[in-house]
Amino acid sequence: MTGAANGLQLAAMIAVLVITATAGDILLASAFRQIGDLDEVKARRGLLGTVLAVVTNLRFVAGVSAMAVSFFSLLFTLSHADVSLVAPAAGSLTFVSNAIAARIFLKERVDRRRWVAAIFVCCGVALLKH
Repeated sequence: MTGAANGLQLAAMIAVLVITATAGDILLASAFRQIGDLDEVKARRGLLGTVLAVVTNLRFVAGVSAMAVSFFSLLFTLSHADVSLVAPAAGSLTFVSNAIAARIFLKERVDRRRWVAAIFVCCGVALLKH
């Protein structure tokens, strides 16, 4: 892809990929925190009860749906751009967005080392683009 419009299209495709992957990760993490320890759920409700507890959790369903959209966004993006740019950009930006989203939505403590790593990842993506 070359040109300003194509660069903007590529950025939009990668943005959709990153946003949906991050939403899926956060929703799945939230779902399993809500469900609790699966071994304990299995001990109380049996295997079928555990499966039902997971697949009937709306956050789990939304997370899996977001991950499916992310996967198909990846396929679409790869059909329009080089894998040597898309894969590192999507992976690294998802790493950064997961740290931000975990801090905001899951109230996780994200230490300085992870923020520094995120900055280095962004610098690496910038180097790939140019």
